[in-house]
Amino acid sequence: MTDQHPALTYSSYLALDDVLAAQHPRSDEHDELLFIVIHQVYELWFKQMLHELGGLQARLEAGDTPRALHTLGRVLAILKVAVAQVDVLETMTPRQFTSFRGRLDASSGFQSEQFRELEATLGRRDVRVFQHYPEGSPGRERIAAAMARPSVFDSFLRYLATQGYDVPPAALERDLTAPWEPSPQVQDLLLAAYADDGGAAQVAERLVDLDEGLQEWRYRHVKMVERTIGAKPGTGGSAGAAYLWGTVTTQLFPDLWAIRSRM
Repeated sequence: MTDQHPALTYSSYLALDDVLAAQHPRSDEHDELLFIVIHQVYELWFKQMLHELGGLQARLEAGDTPRALHTLGRVLAILKVAVAQVDVLETMTPRQFTSFRGRLDASSGFQSEQFRELEATLGRRDVRVFQHYPEGSPGRERIAAAMARPSVFDSFLRYLATQGYDVPPAALERDLTAPWEPSPQVQDLLLAAYADDGGAAQVAERLVDLDEGLQEWRYRHVKMVERTIGAKPGTGGSAGAAYLWGTVTTQLFPDLWAIRSRM
């Protein structure tokens, strides 16, 4: 019996018919397609980052320093691309955005399930995010599940234990659904890792790069919003730039920043 499946092609492997048919502008304005494409690309990068961070956590918890560093390097490279995409969005003037903004209705970047899951994976624990997702919806369940799993920093602490560092039991056995609270004991441990100047210190520095990279993306994002809509409310009734500014300096790994003044 012969194989009746059509030969695999570049287009079929990448499902390009589906991908290229997934843009549905709601106006005839030239710039709406750019807005849609950029945000769809962001969602693809969020998907890849979630995939990479899952792999990173497994490698950290297995004590695999070389592969953890490699994966962190890839995540950082993706973040640089995400930041660079803001340059493309900023080619759109306020008037060009306004020409189709009303067609967005209640849709808003606040509703990005993947970005909220990404934040949770990186350690955010904030039930206020659920206001954008109905009870029992798949998006809400995904975010809640991420908030109940070990964060990247939790996996890093487990990594430190595999490297022979005496991680406080309270840090390893904490309530994963609660926000991480900076710990003087953990900070002492991190200082010891830096003093040893080995693989653990390298991983710690890449985590600082990751933290700084997300802050950079948030900064570029809020400046783009200010440039495009000024102080107007955001789409979907959000506070726009006023809210976004409050997130710019949020630290993913506060202990890694706190020890800087003690080195």
